[in-house]
Amino acid sequence: MIAIVAEKPSLARNIVAGIGNMNKKNGYFENPDYIVTWAFGHLFSLYDIEDYSEDKSSKKWTLDNLPCFPNKFNFKLKTDSNGKVDSGVKKQFDIIKALLNRDDVDTIVNAGDSDREGEIIIRLCVQNALKTKKQIKRLWLPDQTPKTVAKALKEMKEQSYYDNLANEGLSRTYIDWLYGVNLTRYATIKSGSLLRVGRVIVPIVKAIYDRDLEIERFKPEVYYALVSKAVTNGEEIELVSKYKFPKAEKYKADICCERMNKLPAIVTDKKSKKEVLNPGKLYSLTKLQNFLGKKYKMPMEKSLAIAQKLYENGYISYPRTNSEYLATNEKGKIREILSNVKNIGYPVVFKDKKSIFDDSKIESHSGLTPTYKIPDKGVLTGDEHTVYSAIMRRFVAVFCEEDCIIERSELNISLGGKEDYLLKGSSVLQAGWTKFDGMEKKDKLLPNLQIGDQINVDFKPEEKQTQPPKHYSIETLNNYLKNPFKDDKVKSEENDEEEYKAIFKGLELGTEATRTGIIDNAKKSGYISLKKDVYHIEKGGRFLIEQLEDMNISMDKYKTSQLGQALKKVYRGEMTIDESVQMAKQEISSVFSSDKNLGTGFYGDEIGVCPLCGGVVVRDRYSYSCKNTADKCAFKMNLKILGATLSKEQAVKVLKDGTTDLISFESKNGKPFSSKLKLDKGKLVFDFESKK
Repeated sequence: MIAIVAEKPSLARNIVAGIGNMNKKNGYFENPDYIVTWAFGHLFSLYDIEDYSEDKSSKKWTLDNLPCFPNKFNFKLKTDSNGKVDSGVKKQFDIIKALLNRDDVDTIVNAGDSDREGEIIIRLCVQNALKTKKQIKRLWLPDQTPKTVAKALKEMKEQSYYDNLANEGLSRTYIDWLYGVNLTRYATIKSGSLLRVGRVIVPIVKAIYDRDLEIERFKPEVYYALVSKAVTNGEEIELVSKYKFPKAEKYKADICCERMNKLPAIVTDKKSKKEVLNPGKLYSLTKLQNFLGKKYKMPMEKSLAIAQKLYENGYISYPRTNSEYLATNEKGKIREILSNVKNIGYPVVFKDKKSIFDDSKIESHSGLTPTYKIPDKGVLTGDEHTVYSAIMRRFVAVFCEEDCIIERSELNISLGGKEDYLLKGSSVLQAGWTKFDGMEKKDKLLPNLQIGDQINVDFKPEEKQTQPPKHYSIETLNNYLKNPFKDDKVKSEENDEEEYKAIFKGLELGTEATRTGIIDNAKKSGYISLKKDVYHIEKGGRFLIEQLEDMNISMDKYKTSQLGQALKKVYRGEMTIDESVQMAKQEISSVFSSDKNLGTGFYGDEIGVCPLCGGVVVRDRYSYSCKNTADKCAFKMNLKILGATLSKEQAVKVLKDGTTDLISFESKNGKPFSSKLKLDKGKLVFDFESKK
């Protein structure tokens, strides 16, 4: 008898459909050959810090047990907010435990989702349930159709084949726990506000914070571009000179235009060629979310949830994929899908190309495709149809039997031999796949000119101004997180070798499977917001980043990426779990070993005597303020003053001596200046007279 443990009930039902003829029992299905039961995702979670202590009576967060580095990480059944084991979780785990230990069960199958998270979810269930040693195999499903399930059941490998994947999953779990519980508690106690500090959430929030700060501080500069929009043979021809002039030199721009307008503009070269325009690659999850966010303003968590549902209903392949390619061993399956797609009217044909099938570009899962199971009309909701249609149309474009043929044209115009202008354009000769999946960019048509033709010019100074960087959109943030070290100016659509090297090396911040949830948590925590498809930093996010900077907690893209690379080394067997965890411990230890007097101190720290009422001044969330609220004393000194932080040390000094040391500030105009601060009738003011 084979007992299969699925990650969730929906997967169990699909496995049952692939097996056929199974009877429903209480918490499982059964026939003479198989038992199929399920978890509810994570049934187990890591111990809390208090669980490692002998005294579990107090739940109050304290610095006394930080940092916490367990000698051995322990798991327990998931508990509710009161610390009690969830009754539904316990009931289902007891069913799993009883089934796996039945005498007639000799083989157990791990049927977690086909990723590192699913791998350890079921391993933990089996490890905690099984009393005697039994054979354990792994069911790996690229999609959840009955045919795929039936085929995968015949091709199962020993679970040990996936040990490195499990090790990566455990490393990620341990490292994220270490960062989350230690630094969240430390930062919360220090700041007096709940700050969710995580290995990936912080660099994501910081990226948006830095970009928004850059936009706020941006000062546009006016300049003059030299532009000609004269008409020749009834067509307007726009020429933009390489020369630019500052606002104060408009007179020079006028003189330059006058000289340029006296020069002849001659067509010196004309090129035209026909070529096949290739469609985009199959979607990875990131690329799908980019498309849906840009075109339909669909948030990432929504597009992922819909894709996951389509997957669980058997309509698409596994959605949490970072690849845009197919495996060579999938050619037979793709032929079958193409046959069904053709039957519903799409003009597709099988293509055996390296640009489609490339094992070197696949880590765990292939690019997104529809399955042979095509939803009937009216089955999908509007949003489900939008997501499914995007995946189907891209698939049809990739395998479209008719190529898209375009004619690319170039005109070179010389202005008196002083400056050349290259005009580019294209026209579609044969639509091909563009009937189903539109082109990203359509070039403009060029005027009908021949070599030797002279065109009219009328250059004029055109006032323009420099533009600030743009807020992160769903697409640009996703692209940044996929490789935060990539030069945005370098295009990699045609040659994506570097992009896949970065993915497999672990340079990305988060993964296809985790990024969506982490960004959603950042929104729910009030750190960032999404308006249409544009991200903005919120007050809570500013507070988080500025507090962490004050605490000397650096969780930038470099450190997060280093840990991501370590996880990939664990996956490749180049590093052990303990070695990767040790890296995290060292980083966390450095926070706790730093001088505690640095920065603004801890929430509630006593700073000195109030100069107004003689009460006690304490550090609160945003200032050093008088604790004497009974007499409504309003004395306070802000933590942040014109880009500077008033440290605890300087706050103590000004209350004691009446003045601080010299501090560096930044004016509202962005100009740096230095000054001391002093108390004047109970108010903190600049002391410009004292420079030493």
